[in-house]
Amino acid sequence: MEKGSSRPIWSGSISFGLVTIPVRLYTAVREKRLHFRTLHDQDKVPLKQKMFCPADGKEVHPEHMIKGYEIEKDRFVIIDQEELEAAAPKRTKAIEILDFVELEEIDPLFFDRPYYVAPKPEGAKPYKLLLEAMTKTGKVGIAKVVMWNKEYLAALRPLEGALVMETMHFNDEVVPSERVAGLEVKAKVDDRELKMATQLIDSLTTDFKPEKYHDEYREQVMALIERKAAGEEIHTVPTSEKEAGGRTRNLMAALEESLAKSRAHAPPASHAATRARTTRRRKSA
Repeated sequence: MEKGSSRPIWSGSISFGLVTIPVRLYTAVREKRLHFRTLHDQDKVPLKQKMFCPADGKEVHPEHMIKGYEIEKDRFVIIDQEELEAAAPKRTKAIEILDFVELEEIDPLFFDRPYYVAPKPEGAKPYKLLLEAMTKTGKVGIAKVVMWNKEYLAALRPLEGALVMETMHFNDEVVPSERVAGLEVKAKVDDRELKMATQLIDSLTTDFKPEKYHDEYREQVMALIERKAAGEEIHTVPTSEKEAGGRTRNLMAALEESLAKSRAHAPPASHAATRARTTRRRKSA
């Protein structure tokens, strides 16, 4: 993170046991999504939405808007702002570590949004102590924190010489796989197919290099926008869509062809691939 590249989005402290560490949170991810405004095609002016009551078709002023929770179709429980504020979590300024766990025990489904945790000047030493202790033990701190009037579950972990806090989903927010239709696969796989698929995975295994992957759609659209902004005339060529519902290829033939192609274009074996093959050989020995 470049110094001065961002402003803190939250200020408070980490607490574990009787230790308090003054810290600030900084955004660790800046999503680069394409945002388009909806314009009037006649004068290219951005359109505005209005709140109106479908019962009488009249526009509603904000002072006549209230909050309601729909408990069943068209039946609402009205909640006042004062009631919401009374039920809001206590406005503490602490990232309270409740437990320490192994990172491998946390399924990635639970992770939401990461933040860099930087110490305030007076918290430098206890911050460094916690960072080194967590690095040495390999543990992750599970904490609760209140930000923007909402309580979050969070994981605090060391990353490249700093602490990162990742907000998490609560257990009842994660949909269990048994509730998802279509995940029960009754097809049988024979040993030969499994061996070929394993070899294909081995041949495609490498070290993770995030800079290798790009949002190609966003890059192409931004290039298009820049060209049009510069006055270039764009000519589009219609593309034929792939025929949907085509016949499934023979599985073994597809595996064999994929494996042959991956071997033909395979770069020198990476550390990760070498480790994976070595581990597999040791287990089978």
